[in-house]
Amino acid sequence: MNPSYNVVLTLLSIVGYSSCLPLNEDPICTAEEIAKYSIVFTGRWSQTSFPKQYPLYRPPAQWSSLLGVSHSSDYHMWKKSDHASNGVRDFAEKGEAWALMKEIEAAGQKIQSVHGIFSAPSISSGTGQSSTELETHSRHPYVSFMVRIVPSPDWFVGIDSLNLCDGKNWKKSVSIDLHPYDAGTDSGFTFSSPNFATMPQGTVTEITSSSPSHPANSFFYPRLKNLPPIARVTLTKLKGKITSFLDIASNVTTTGNEIDENVSETPLDCEVSLWSPWGLCKGSCGSKGVKSRTRYIRMKAANNGTACPSLIEDKECEPENCV
Repeated sequence: MNPSYNVVLTLLSIVGYSSCLPLNEDPICTAEEIAKYSIVFTGRWSQTSFPKQYPLYRPPAQWSSLLGVSHSSDYHMWKKSDHASNGVRDFAEKGEAWALMKEIEAAGQKIQSVHGIFSAPSISSGTGQSSTELETHSRHPYVSFMVRIVPSPDWFVGIDSLNLCDGKNWKKSVSIDLHPYDAGTDSGFTFSSPNFATMPQGTVTEITSSSPSHPANSFFYPRLKNLPPIARVTLTKLKGKITSFLDIASNVTTTGNEIDENVSETPLDCEVSLWSPWGLCKGSCGSKGVKSRTRYIRMKAANNGTACPSLIEDKECEPENCV
């Protein structure tokens, strides 16, 4: 066989093989085998940043416990545009973690894609901090987690598959602003909406200032291009050994004014009802009378939003029942 022909075949085989390689894949992690990280979740859900329908009681704005996992690239706890699992649905709707933990454990046993599960305490207000520690492995360098927004139909914040390994090294620190997601399992528009299952089930979607595009949506702020971050997470690489389970379970949670961060003021325009029907024409026969209609405030303005318009309107009329 012609030697030049063999060279061509070899080149073609290399090109063919290269074309089958996945694009934009993260580099293989060759860092030290084990890395320890602290994870600090900071709630920024304040009435100043999110004044519309802000929950003040029954229950007030707060955060569920954080549930997370370190894993390989072939596992997803949840994923945008995909359907939520039964475990994710239970956690997003009710804050129940049992089914989700069972799903994580099953993935670890079946395809060995999970290295460890971690959790952090709940936060009893919309603003505050909660923290814990976690362990990653060079074959399991990804981190995912969820925190439920309470109260809400099925809304949560979290991260899907954050790679903490940068080739030969573990990343020293990562901070990410978080925005709300809809699990696609409940059809409520507001924080206090009753449970009404979405049929058929939708996919996980990010909630924005204009989507869902409905004035009843608790996150609907049409004057904003983007919602302010509702939370933030910071992961920092630690030196030495991870603390014991009891130390992790007893981590301190801080709330309220203990979080010293700049808070953006979101303007909220006044919302009023439709006009009522016109009332009776009041006046004396033979002269012009006046009739009125009214409307009421559905939502007060906040943070320099557009003020409420007049709530009463009059116009001239002919008195009724005049002979």
